[in-house]
Amino acid sequence: MGKTTDWLPGKRLELLVMVRNWIAIMTLEIRTAWGIPHAMFTELEGMYTKSEELLQKAMSNERTPVIIEQCRESFNELAAKMRFFKAHYFLVPPLNNADLMHLGFTLHDPHPIPSGVPTAEVTVKTFLVGRHELGINIIYVSGNPDDKANKGFRVWYKVVPAGEEPVKSPKELTESFFTGRKKDMVMFDYEDSGKTAFIAVQVENGGRKGPWGPLVSALIP
Repeated sequence: MGKTTDWLPGKRLELLVMVRNWIAIMTLEIRTAWGIPHAMFTELEGMYTKSEELLQKAMSNERTPVIIEQCRESFNELAAKMRFFKAHYFLVPPLNNADLMHLGFTLHDPHPIPSGVPTAEVTVKTFLVGRHELGINIIYVSGNPDDKANKGFRVWYKVVPAGEEPVKSPKELTESFFTGRKKDMVMFDYEDSGKTAFIAVQVENGGRKGPWGPLVSALIP
């Protein structure tokens, strides 16, 4: 059974533990209350026993290519049956959140605790990408880069034609976009070639912004 990225355990031993827990929970009284047919429960129980036995053989000196393939197929069938149980019996009433947690599922918190206000300060270095494009590298000047509150960036910029008053403060910047990457790109209009781009970045998290980074400028290619 391949590694999964959803609720289903990616390791075979962990999957067996989950199924064993389900079987222990689903007494006759519970199966009746949840509307689970006895035949379906018996089939799941049989798949669990078969998979457990084949895994033991596959991990022992008895293993052969045939046993290894039988083990893989058995776990794939067991995983499919578990997905069926969740979709048809566990995600419908009368189960509640406590029942789902008991079955080993992680619930999504509808009221997550907000992470802190961003405190990091970042600067930006530009590099040439192509016509009317400037690459940017965002670099931490202060603050903890590992803090989740300091992970997103609001990139502010303004294009100023030659001969016009340059930007003197980040607060004068008028255009912006959000990025979660420390290496990104700013795209300009065709007619902006030869003009000067002024750029500054604020760390941003859920609309909350950290301190302004220093103002930098670059000639738009």
